[in-house]
Amino acid sequence: MISEKVQNVLNSQINKEFYSAYLYLAMSAFFDEIGLYGFANWTKVQAREEIDHGMILFDYIIERDGKVNLDKIDSPERNFENPLQVFEKILEHEKFVTESINCVASMSEDECDLATRHFINWYITEQVEEEANARDVITKLKMFGDEKASLYHLDQDLSKREYKAHSYK
Repeated sequence: MISEKVQNVLNSQINKEFYSAYLYLAMSAFFDEIGLYGFANWTKVQAREEIDHGMILFDYIIERDGKVNLDKIDSPERNFENPLQVFEKILEHEKFVTESINCVASMSEDECDLATRHFINWYITEQVEEEANARDVITKLKMFGDEKASLYHLDQDLSKREYKAHSYK
């Protein structure tokens, strides 16, 4: 059985993962509105992955005989200016999620819940990838500056991203 403290922090993390999906959908809508359909695709795929992340936590709590407590999901920010600013916000948000995941790991250690500590390693590895992906796009956007042809090519590259369901097991 899972401790109440660990259960609560995991439920909080579910909310953060589902909020992340909302945020990425808001970003996708922005990109659709300005005609960057590859960027829209990238953020839409990211939203689906965030839902997977929340559901993996959901299933884990159930598997550990815990109780899932779903909380309200806040409305995401919707005021975006340009692709660089959006990806800087993505990196900032992913750093926030990384910090939260690290707190889950720390709490599971404090509670001597080695099963959860082992489980959360998947998320720690995933967050390294999430931050690196955002940094990669930021680097390219900064390198291109206002060059429209390069932005077009990056948009084409991002349109190739395909959703692959995430699972822990």
